[in-house]
Amino acid sequence: MTDTSAAPVLLQVEGLRSGYGEITVLWGVDMQVRAGEITALIGSNGAGKSTMMRTLSGLVATQRGRSLWDGREIQHCSPAEILGLGIAHVPEGRRLFSAMTVEDNLVMGAYLRRIGRAEMQRELDRIYAIFPKLAERRDQAAGTMSGGEQQMCAIGRGIMSAPRLLMIDELSLGLSPLLVEQLITALQRLNRDGLTILVVEQDVMTALELSQTAYVMDTGRMVRHGASSELLRDPAVREAYLGAMSV
Repeated sequence: MTDTSAAPVLLQVEGLRSGYGEITVLWGVDMQVRAGEITALIGSNGAGKSTMMRTLSGLVATQRGRSLWDGREIQHCSPAEILGLGIAHVPEGRRLFSAMTVEDNLVMGAYLRRIGRAEMQRELDRIYAIFPKLAERRDQAAGTMSGGEQQMCAIGRGIMSAPRLLMIDELSLGLSPLLVEQLITALQRLNRDGLTILVVEQDVMTALELSQTAYVMDTGRMVRHGASSELLRDPAVREAYLGAMSV
């Protein structure tokens, strides 16, 4: 892993509060994502992780606090504006256009870029090099693929927007260990190429081994953060998350 401790902060979250209608889910959350780093957000079901991702991408309104992207406040930007700034969100459940082909789904990821046919093909070829299975399935309806292949397509669609930050909600949910390993290898490759990644991951061991920095969320609040390697050795984290997983 590359030492990114001196890397600039791309995304800064300060006192973020958000929720749904009158229901508050996030209570004054603080977080940083540094350039060139893989950051993990972990916690139990219902902790607020998905709400955090949706708030950062503009799908859930910010009630209080702010989100800074390269020093610019973005908490009141629309999802399209946030995507245009270089933040792509791969949502939980993939949300593909199931009746459209794999390639058409990928092309949809570049809709804000207005690139020509030749550049579009280069971008598609890059995705197919990262995920060879998608090349085999390019003319297949996305909804007929396996869960792992759909996740590859969802990540590929996110990459097609040429993001500086790729946010992935529930990377491994419902997938076999082999497919998870393939996705992790792909993300590590993308990170080596310079892509900053924020990932929500239910498998805490995988999340901490994949990332350089991690945040632990509980009932809408950040309760711990630090180097992933240190959190992996933290007795409280191991008892709360890793111990429960091994029972």
